[in-house]
Amino acid sequence: MTQPTGRRKMAARLRGLVWASRPLLPVVQTWDLHARRWVRALRRSPVRVVSPSGQVVERKPGPGKQPPRAAAETGPHEPQRKPSLQVPPSQKPCTWEDSGLRYDKALPGDRRLSSVMTIVKSRPFREKHGKILLEGRRLIADALRAGAVPKVFFFSRLEYLKELPIDKLKGVSLIKVKFEDIKDWSDLVTPQGIMGIFAKPDHVKMTYPETQLRHLLPLLLICDNLRDPGNLGTILRSAAGAGCSKVLLTKGCVDAWEPKVLRAAMGAHFQVPIVNNLDWETLPDYLPTDTRVYVADNCGLYAQAHMSNKASDHGWVCDQQLSKLHKYEEEEEDLEPGASKAWLPEVEVQSYDLDWTEAPAAVVIGGETHGVSLESLQLAESTGGKRLLIPVVPGVDSLNSAMAASILLFEGKRQLRVRAEHVSRDRSSH
Repeated sequence: MTQPTGRRKMAARLRGLVWASRPLLPVVQTWDLHARRWVRALRRSPVRVVSPSGQVVERKPGPGKQPPRAAAETGPHEPQRKPSLQVPPSQKPCTWEDSGLRYDKALPGDRRLSSVMTIVKSRPFREKHGKILLEGRRLIADALRAGAVPKVFFFSRLEYLKELPIDKLKGVSLIKVKFEDIKDWSDLVTPQGIMGIFAKPDHVKMTYPETQLRHLLPLLLICDNLRDPGNLGTILRSAAGAGCSKVLLTKGCVDAWEPKVLRAAMGAHFQVPIVNNLDWETLPDYLPTDTRVYVADNCGLYAQAHMSNKASDHGWVCDQQLSKLHKYEEEEEDLEPGASKAWLPEVEVQSYDLDWTEAPAAVVIGGETHGVSLESLQLAESTGGKRLLIPVVPGVDSLNSAMAASILLFEGKRQLRVRAEHVSRDRSSH
């Protein structure tokens, strides 16, 4: 009895040790559950297997094992295809970072800005180097759209540069400077923090807005001895607004690309073709065939002779420039008896609101100080043009040249529109 009892006790102790060594949680079963999940995941997606030789083999899922969405999109015998994520070249986003553009940062004492400003602010240097200065984001953007070629940009903040078309900035020298440096050279009361140096635009190579081209009229403007930058800029703005097909500037006029003219024109330089610094001998080459030249001159030599005795009561003739009349009269009196007076042009005078746009018309606007030149009167006479007079109240000085140009250009536009309506009505009636 003693021996069997001892054996039973020993067996009980051994069973206790075995149960004590077993874990409380079924670890084997848990690992087996995760292994099954991984096996299912491997069966769902392709797996790359690397062989000992280094070759990569792509293992695709067997038939019938595709995900439900992919299986619904593809047929039973068609392999699964991943959707293409390629973007067409025209729709690819192009940011400043993607373009690879780089800019220079001006160090203290950098004289690049001052040296360039000296060139573009001087007309002789500007004409010699063929460069102009544009200031402000809007004016620079207009120039870039019209096809002007940029050379250098000075800017105080990178955001100003990012507002411009990125493709137009490639190959351009970009220099970041302090705002105080731009302010020292700026002509604006409130500088915009960006300046651009451009090659002097060629009107033949420019690309003008499509809307502007659709509204062009057979109407040209000739600026004769205009020397005030503000007046010229305003006249260019009116010419663009009226739909002039071209603006011609004779020698003696202020440079059309002077910063003050650019500021007053408000982008008109890139809306209407401008030909600068012309001789009177070559000017007719820029006029369309059969163009008639009309001169805006309230103080012409023949105004009093062609108007009634009471013309001055209606403001047809101004008194300020009678010295020019006397000058012509003295030159006429100095002629020897029997000498020819054919050099004095005889140009008929008419009111500006009478019809004068039958053929392509060109309007000559003279400067306020010197008025129109003798060459302009000769050109008007040779083309069958006339003088256009704008009546003003007696005692009132002659109109500002920019105001007179605006009145005549928009009157010409009105007459052309009325004529076009009449032609259209006649065609419809027949």
